[in-house]
Amino acid sequence: MGAKRSLGREFAWLWSAYAISTFGTRLAFGAFPLIAILVLHAGAAEVAALAAAGLAVGAAVALPLGPWVDFRRKRPVMITMDLARFTALISIPVAYALDLLSFAQLLVVSVVVSAAEITFGAASGAFLKSLVPPQDLLAANGRFEATTWTATMLGPPVGGAAIGLFGPVMTVLADAVSHLLSAAGIRAIGSKEAPPAGAGARALPRAGDVLDGWRHILAEPALRPLFFNTVLVNGLIMATSPLLAVLMLGQLGFAPWQYGLAFAAPCIGGLIGSRLARRLVARHGSHRVLFTAGWLRACWLLGLAFIGPGAAGLLLVMAVELGLITCMGVFNPVFATYRLDHIATDRIARTLSAWSVTSKATIAAMTALWGLLAGLTGPRTAVAIAGLLMLATPLLLPRRSLTADRAQ
Repeated sequence: MGAKRSLGREFAWLWSAYAISTFGTRLAFGAFPLIAILVLHAGAAEVAALAAAGLAVGAAVALPLGPWVDFRRKRPVMITMDLARFTALISIPVAYALDLLSFAQLLVVSVVVSAAEITFGAASGAFLKSLVPPQDLLAANGRFEATTWTATMLGPPVGGAAIGLFGPVMTVLADAVSHLLSAAGIRAIGSKEAPPAGAGARALPRAGDVLDGWRHILAEPALRPLFFNTVLVNGLIMATSPLLAVLMLGQLGFAPWQYGLAFAAPCIGGLIGSRLARRLVARHGSHRVLFTAGWLRACWLLGLAFIGPGAAGLLLVMAVELGLITCMGVFNPVFATYRLDHIATDRIARTLSAWSVTSKATIAAMTALWGLLAGLTGPRTAVAIAGLLMLATPLLLPRRSLTADRAQ
């Protein structure tokens, strides 16, 4: 299927930049809570506030930037967002070395990084659509998906070992440097990007532009069901993550390395799924693959409610996660391509920004809600409720293929 054929020098630089920054981010996974606990001696409420602030406040800060990005060249925006993340993150090891690190600084950095991540993602989606021919979009998204799961599989274990040897501040330093290298890689793509239509007349977005992304999503029959489906699925999966940690590390007595292995090893399924996506689409069509993979990925979460102690419980978690991640590995690149195909070129950034803001806000709200639910019913019951709701999410998938004109 030509999986190894080149998509061009420019895409190679973009892919390399993405790989470096993604691995850096996964390497520093969990570093902020560890710094708050081990260095600043923060309590549970402060650690929870740190996690919520990055999602909720960062999303609010990024909200007006989506329309602004639509009227800017996307490559400079991406470089600026990478440099913003580098500057924010590098301030932590600097402040730590000077004995000036504070919890307030962690909060501010968390918000800046989250807002920059959303804005970078909105700009990169639009840039990718202009960089890669339409027939190669799925191949490009498949490579990004494979990279994501590779980094997810390798980054946290390597980061955990680095934290044990050098402390959590050093992994934040590595994450900061990864964004600096990413900015250099994006700059190496070269400046061939044409200015977007209306760029000169729209120095600042109008107030109504802030809501334009949601208006476009809700008015487009091809996007609306996928929007509700993906936001709810991501929220349910992420809401159960801390509950599984409590269940496995607390009640069931798994060692931390077993917990890490249970969620790292199944990421191989993401590599398998991302490589299968193009072949499945070539044979069955994007809508059928999207619909089928969307149904299949909904079947797994409930299985995590039946975790038991010992080797059998560990194998159950790994089997469930392998099935879930494999289905996600197929679904995600097809979904990303399908979504870009159905968004007008001059609205990509604001639409992707609105999508990401909604997803992050939903994850924050559902994580808090499921924490309360677990307090009332126990983590196992809360995971089971999430699994049952997950079974209903495919009802939100588009039931028929909707063909849209590709934006030229």
